[in-house]
Amino acid sequence: MPESRFEELILPHLDAAYSLARWLARDGDDAEDVVQDACVRAIKYLDSLRGSEGRVWFLAIVRRAFYDWCERNRPAEILRNATEALDAAVDPAIGPERTLLRDADSLALTDALAALPLPYREALVLRELQELSYKEISRITDVPMGTVMSRIARARSLLQRSPLLQSMRDPLPRSSP
Repeated sequence: MPESRFEELILPHLDAAYSLARWLARDGDDAEDVVQDACVRAIKYLDSLRGSEGRVWFLAIVRRAFYDWCERNRPAEILRNATEALDAAVDPAIGPERTLLRDADSLALTDALAALPLPYREALVLRELQELSYKEISRITDVPMGTVMSRIARARSLLQRSPLLQSMRDPLPRSSP
């Protein structure tokens, strides 16, 4: 019975869990470790899940598993300064120059997001990439909804002012013929 409930309520959210862990940890292998730990915790505490919506509940467990993993494995300096770009998909329908520019823009955005302080990055990832409501983010992060809204606003503001994104806003210098 617990296995079928886990399969029904938690397994559909593994991709979202990995995505959140990847953005928080900024490393695929570390994210896998975090999600594995979160799955073990979810199985252990599955009886505490009320209702049939496991996504927010499971993402809260992933978040807590990340912070616990981080305390055991990473000093604060590494957590704040490490960056890793996510692989960008290549669209063969566009030319190599546009692909290169798109990849550079994607990399700049990924780096700028990865450079945000963790509370801001976490809130923005949950809102924009996981498409969660402010209320759901508040439940996951265990902070008031006003704090969630403030963190998202600050994250967006920091992204807009990010030097890493200047190349996306500034036109490319043109050489004279």
